[in-house]
Parts: sequence; structure tokens; C-alpha cells
Amino acid sequence: MVSRRVNIIMGLIALAILATFTIGLSRSIIQGFAGFEGGLPFAIIVAFVLLLALYDYFDTAIRQPKDSNQTNLDE
Repeated sequence: MVSRRVNIIMGLIALAILATFTIGLSRSIIQGFAGFEGGLPFAIIVAFVLLLALYDYFDTAIRQPKDSNQTNLDE
């Protein structure tokens, strides 16, 4: 079983890598041939996906389970 601290650190690293990649991709699309108006739908999708990833990170790594005796539901 992985400790809570490792989950928080690895989740934060993974979230940072995902954000860097998707924001860079969105930025390159907007600055390229698509322009701002053509890249805006993609930028909105990227923002929504990053919000979903941030919520999942918070839900799985940071928030404490309601029952402290039941730390892992998969076992």
C-alpha cells in the first residue's frame, strides 16, 4: 500500500506534467494557423479536462475517507 504522502507528491507531479503538455498544446494551436478564434474551443476543452483532473487529484489523494478504518476500498 502506498502512503498518503507519496500519493500527494506523485499526483502533483503528474498533474503538473499533464497541465504543461495540454496548455502548451493549446497555446501552440492558438498561435499557429488556427488563430485565437479557431483554437478557442480546444482551449475550453483543455481547461475543462484540467479541472476534472484537479478534482480527481483532490478526491483521491488529498481528501480523507469518511471512515478512517476503511482506507482502501479495493481490498
